[in-house]
Amino acid sequence: MTILHKGISRRQVLATTGTGLLAASLGVKPASAALETVRQGYQTNMWGMPTYYLLRSGLLEKHGVKFEEFAVPSGNLTMQQMVARQVDMGTYAGPSLALGHDKGGLIGIAMIEYVGKTARVLARKDLGITKVEQLRGLKVANQSGSSTGNIFVYQIAPKAGLKKGDYQEIRMDVNNMVAAMAAKTVDAMANVEPYNAIAEADGLAVTIAEYNEFDRLPVFMAATPDFIEKSPETVVAYLKAWLEVAKDFKNTPDKVADVIFSFYSSKGYTMNKDTFTKALARIEVGPGWPADLVPYMQAQSEILLRENKIKAIPDWSKALRTEFLKQAGA
Repeated sequence: MTILHKGISRRQVLATTGTGLLAASLGVKPASAALETVRQGYQTNMWGMPTYYLLRSGLLEKHGVKFEEFAVPSGNLTMQQMVARQVDMGTYAGPSLALGHDKGGLIGIAMIEYVGKTARVLARKDLGITKVEQLRGLKVANQSGSSTGNIFVYQIAPKAGLKKGDYQEIRMDVNNMVAAMAAKTVDAMANVEPYNAIAEADGLAVTIAEYNEFDRLPVFMAATPDFIEKSPETVVAYLKAWLEVAKDFKNTPDKVADVIFSFYSSKGYTMNKDTFTKALARIEVGPGWPADLVPYMQAQSEILLRENKIKAIPDWSKALRTEFLKQAGA
């Protein structure tokens, strides 16, 4: 039996039904089709906190997007999960995106934020170190394979005259580095917020290099090609939520800070709220496709190719898909 809705004629219902059947026969999803659930990966350092806020803000639900979340210490681990097709979307910096595209065809769907101001090289305060070149022969905590790790090894250290072997790289997750500094099992660390702010507030460390002086560190939201092919309409709806997240970071930063501060408090981190808010302010959230991204990614990929980390420079027309964000903002 056909149930007629008020204000809609039988002819209109039949016409609409026929259109739906035609779309189905052509393999096209009607506009009202349910969106896919997103398996969202994110890192628990400050780079992943805009994504954490997205998941807690209710904005995905507003746009009809359901999600499952997968938290890890750093973005390169999310990238590896995506290569293994364990999650659908995740954020990480340019080098990890180039690696992920090379290993698993991962695709950037938007540049989400700049985080260069959140990453620093810090040395133990008791050592009296003020320059990177003074790390020769010392133990440096580094998350090997991460974007911060690669930039330290291939850009920051070489500029200070240090090559591999001139310092002892101690591989560990960023969330374990402050404890290692406190225990004096490492002498320095290449780390990100909020761990840098914690180390400084506790009197453990001093900054000896700012990543922003080397790299603004654009962070991308990436998706698996499988997910994009399965549901491009979900990608667009998802990015609409991100555009609203950017407005919240700009217009209601205190509300954003409260949500993210609660995450670290729940994990047992003790930090002054003002110190945390200043650390969070170092992130520049603004989904977009700046004109200098392709040259930047080309330069990062050339470093990775030279170090035999990737097999070839990506085709940027395939690795960076700009159309979804344009549709989201239309």
